[in-house]
Amino acid sequence: MKNRYLTLALLTAVLSAHGQHPQEGTSLHYPDSLYKKRKVSRTEIQVLFSYYTQDGDHSAITGGIGTEWLHVYSPEFTITNRPDSLHALQWNGGVDIITSASMDNIDFVRSSASRVSARAYLNPSYSYLFRKIRTRVGINSGFSIESAYLSFPAGLSVSHTNASGTREISGSLNCFFDDLRFGRLSRDYKGPLELVYPVELRDTSWFSIYRRYSYNLELALYQTINAKMQFALFPGLVYQKGLLSTPYHRVYFADSTIERVENLPRERWKSPIGVQFNVFTGRNVIIRSYYRYYHDNFGINSHTLQVEVPVKVNPALTLSPMVRLYTQTASRYFRPYRQHDTTEKYYTSDYDLSGFNSFKSGLTIRYAPQTPIGHHYFFDALSLRYTYYHRSDGLHANILSLLLELEHRRPARSR
Repeated sequence: MKNRYLTLALLTAVLSAHGQHPQEGTSLHYPDSLYKKRKVSRTEIQVLFSYYTQDGDHSAITGGIGTEWLHVYSPEFTITNRPDSLHALQWNGGVDIITSASMDNIDFVRSSASRVSARAYLNPSYSYLFRKIRTRVGINSGFSIESAYLSFPAGLSVSHTNASGTREISGSLNCFFDDLRFGRLSRDYKGPLELVYPVELRDTSWFSIYRRYSYNLELALYQTINAKMQFALFPGLVYQKGLLSTPYHRVYFADSTIERVENLPRERWKSPIGVQFNVFTGRNVIIRSYYRYYHDNFGINSHTLQVEVPVKVNPALTLSPMVRLYTQTASRYFRPYRQHDTTEKYYTSDYDLSGFNSFKSGLTIRYAPQTPIGHHYFFDALSLRYTYYHRSDGLHANILSLLLELEHRRPARSR
């Protein structure tokens, strides 16, 4: 089963957690003077609770037909410690608790009409600011684990801000080393770690490999045009190699006697590029517009258009409605249920690789008191977001997220 719920839920988490703040460094001016004022140690804590539910009738586990119903509960935390203006250490982690009806159709253990699984992850990162050249360099790593997936990420990042603080150029390279064997977190499965196939197809070893490698290069340019307008450009490049198929996805062919496991090429290139334009219109209203074009060597081309309009109702309360439109062409390897030909080398009935249009809308309510509340740990903000998602193939989803932001400040000893 593709983790499409994670794509949606994590997008909500990113927008909720970071949509209210400028990119780090874009509005800072770093003085050349060596004089340092008294340092203040700051620890920021973000706690995110998300609930995601979806339904549809094109499950890839059963060959492009069958229920896609699932629920996901996702508590997550991010702790960022800044002992001074140069160092920053961050810990991000959480769990996803998944209840899925289609997962039970793998039949590695026959049970009820639905199955509960889980994913856990932890990602520490560290960055250091070279003040004289206004450049921040960072590293990150971590792990992510679920029953049919173990991943170890590693990454580097660098960003540079000009002297006036009106422009930032950044780049990052993130690598993911994945093991797709099954059996780590399943309480019912007692066998060895191995790729899990649909129960009726286990008389064949469909793949001789079980690893996947992903390399994501992301570049960004942030430019302040004037006091009311900001522009950003996000080119990127992704390369994947290894087992790109999901071994428990079934494919049914036009010849009704033939059934196989999904098979996709062993390499994939992805080329996204995004543009963002923010305008402050006055009267406490900002228009954030975003466009993204995507192309890959599977034959998929997509377009994304998103508009978000934060409106400050009063100094403490902000309402942010959002609308997102998306369209993509189908992969050359996709066919619906029982429409593949047996002569094809690669084949899938996963509707994530089909041609479709989607619509997403939501509203964020953010409360941020002008004076932080608290004694040691200050309450900074509380955000509540609801999002509705609908796809032209019938998939629909609802996402509810609650974000709590806290901060602890501790003056360092002066010399």
